[in-house]
This record gives sequence, C-alpha cells and structure tokens, in this order.
Amino acid sequence: MTPRTGLLATALLALSLLALPRAAAQSTSPDWSRIEAETMEHFQAILRLDTSNPPGNEGLVVDYLEAVLKKNGIETKRFANDPARPNLVARLRGTGKKRPLLVMGHTDVVKVDPGKWTHPPFSATRDGGYVYGRGTVDDKDNAVAGLMVMLQLKRLNVPLDRDVILLAEAGEEASTQFGIKFMVENHWPEIDAEYCFAEGGGVTRTGGQIRFATVQSSEKIPYGVTLTARGPSGHGSTPLRTNAVAHLAKAVARIAEWQPPMRLNDTTRAYFERLAAISSPADAARYRAVLTPQSAEAQEHFAVNEPRTNSMLRTSVSPNILAGGYQVNIIPSEATATLDVRALPDENIEQFIEEIRKIVADPAVDVARNDRNTRPGAPPSRIDSEAFFAVEQAVKARYGANVATLPAMSPGATDMAYLRAKGMQCYGVGPLTDSEDGPKGFGAHSDQERILESSLHTFVKFNWDIVVKVAGAR
Repeated sequence: MTPRTGLLATALLALSLLALPRAAAQSTSPDWSRIEAETMEHFQAILRLDTSNPPGNEGLVVDYLEAVLKKNGIETKRFANDPARPNLVARLRGTGKKRPLLVMGHTDVVKVDPGKWTHPPFSATRDGGYVYGRGTVDDKDNAVAGLMVMLQLKRLNVPLDRDVILLAEAGEEASTQFGIKFMVENHWPEIDAEYCFAEGGGVTRTGGQIRFATVQSSEKIPYGVTLTARGPSGHGSTPLRTNAVAHLAKAVARIAEWQPPMRLNDTTRAYFERLAAISSPADAARYRAVLTPQSAEAQEHFAVNEPRTNSMLRTSVSPNILAGGYQVNIIPSEATATLDVRALPDENIEQFIEEIRKIVADPAVDVARNDRNTRPGAPPSRIDSEAFFAVEQAVKARYGANVATLPAMSPGATDMAYLRAKGMQCYGVGPLTDSEDGPKGFGAHSDQERILESSLHTFVKFNWDIVVKVAGAR
C-alpha cells in the first residue's frame, strides 16, 4: 500500500465511523407509515373479539396477541386463575443495568346495550375517521399500543438497559381475582418492575384545540355501601309512616345532597396549580381557590359544572342502584340502595361509613359496607421521576411544545393500585379524545365508544417514545 492509498483508506474508515451513530439512529426509527396499517389490523382484530366482563373470555384476545408475539420471536407466558381468563406476559430482555419497565393493558371490556350503538359494538367499524367499538378507549387501545411497541423493539433490535414487559391482563372491569390481583399474589416476579405505564390518563382537546395531557399518578379507591330500610309490610291501600321505601328514599336524598369535606394531596395540589397556569382568568381563579380554605363558591361551581373535578377533591358517594317491592298493592318490608363510594387514597373507610350513618340519621335504615371488588390504597407515584419526565417530553414531541402535562388523581379505579401498593411507580396514559365526545354519548363505559384513527396512531408513537426513553440503552 502506498502512503497515498493508506491515507485514503484511513479517511474512508474515519468517515464510516462518523456515519455509524446516524445509521444506528435511523435503524431504530420505525417506519410509521407502514406500521399504521398493521396497527389498525391488530386493533380491529381484538376489538371484534367479545370480551365483555362478565363473563370475560379474555382468552380470545390472549390467543391472538400470543400468536402475533410468538411469530415475531418474542418470549411469552400465560398465567390463569381460570383457563378461559388468562393473563399474557411477554418480555424483551435488556442488559439488566436497570430494573424492568412494565407496559400494561387489560383485555376485558364492560358490557354493552347493542340497541344504543350506531355500529355494532364488536364490529370495529371504521367510519368518518373513527373506529367504533367497545374497548376502543378502554382499554384495547393501550393493549394494541403495547403490542406495537414490543414488535418494533424486537424487529429493530433496539438495545435496552431494562427488560420491557408487556402484561395483557384479564378482569380489570370488577373481577381482579382473575387478573392483576392474581398476578401480584401468585406471579409477582414475572411482572416486577421499577416503572409501569398503563391506562388512566389522556390528552384533552376542546373545540379542536389541545388543552392539556393528564398522567394518572394516583387514584381513588372503590368501595360499596348498602342501605337497607326495613318496616312492616302491609296493604298498599293503607299508607304507613313506616314504609321502607319512603325511609330509603329520604336516606338516599340526604346522601345525594351531602358534600363530604374537601381534601387535597400532593397529586391534586399539583394538578390544580398547573391547570390554573394554562386556564382562562375565571377558571384559573376557581382552580387556585381550591388551594385555599376560602373555596366554598368554587367547590359549588365544580359540583354543578365540573363533576369530575369535584370528585377529585373529596371522597365521593353516588347512589346508583335502588331495589324494593314486587307488587303495586303490597307495601314491602325491605328496600335497598347501593352506593358507589370512591375514597381518597388515605381515607379511613370505616370512619367514613360512620359519617354516612350520621347523615342518614334513621334507625330504620341500616348502613353497611358490601363486598364489591375494590383496590388497595397506595401513595401517589412520584412526579419527579425519570418516567414522568419521559411522558412530559413525549407529550411535547407528539402533541405540541406548549401542551402542559398534569399529574392527576383518577376518580375511577385502575389495576395500577395493586402495583403502587407493592412500591412500583405507575403512570396512567391515554390517547387524545375530544371533550365534546362525552356529552354526545361516546366514551369509556358509555352507550357508545369510539376513537379517532389519527389519535390511535399518535398514541402508538407516544408509547414508543416513552418506552425507548425509559428502557433504551444509553
């Protein structure tokens, strides 16, 4: 080799080395235009599987997901308390430098009244830029986003400092003994992780403008309370002051008018502080008011106009089921009401039930806790963690540089409660939805459910961002 050719070879080698980081970066960037078609294929496939809970039949979705994952060479395991209701765990191995990351989505959905749907609830119909079907936003969107992230990590051979675990879980909708409770109590090492991303948050758009993103870092705890009114039965032609239905009606009315005391925690305080900073002057004044003792007017405004905000401020009670009597001309000897209690994480539920007894103030009405499916209490997840910062960065990258991320306490329950109780830092995320959809009857647990196709695809990219940021090798 001549000196000249030696110098040329050295220069070419240097240029090739300089190009390596860029090439590596390109190789780990998914081809999103191609992935969208595959995402929709998998999404529609699992939406068409009726996993209404009860009875669940989550094995239908697990069979599908497992086949896709195995075809792509991803390690999977099944765990089941009931063979028809399995949980699926898929794992991609990292270097072990950091503890694992868990990505979670539940495969069951709530029941439907088919007569109220524009499109059949398990048809996964695409119409006008939307996908219609039960589970589109609760929670098969999270399940398919987790699936697509796992597939891309595997196909692109992305270097990982953490194991990435996907848990497709059964029984989230009120039968956790088949799902997360079973997994935590019997197979904890399979899902043990430092961080978890699951359902519970979302991006809110109003009037076509994105307002903010919420990340669920805490949640209320569901309890059930039963009121039982008793009195002598009799002929309906002779009204009785001891009528059990009348006593029950008065008790329910007192509870419905009752506003339990407001109490903030670290999550809700941060939520209202950040929300005030991005709101109109009138709204900002109300949000700031609840940070002070002088907030009665703001609280009343929320109770009337923003019931979800009102529920975030306190342990809430909603009378949802009434039962009594069986024939029009018979005064029943018993009537019952079932109350949905959503408690703040630090609420002493026995003391709270005693407060309900004081509100009812009727010896003819018994107040007792029932055995509804509940969740454990747990401290809020930190909002100064690596995972929370990753969510904030992804929100700005995918939804807009000026979009604020708000830590939120969900009034509803999720399975992250079981994980937080074990010390895992968990964050609820979700796709973009329009605030106008709720009043139109579209949403989780509503008479109809739908998601914007564009929203689903952006949510997959968002999940990719947060998983790679938290679990990718440095």
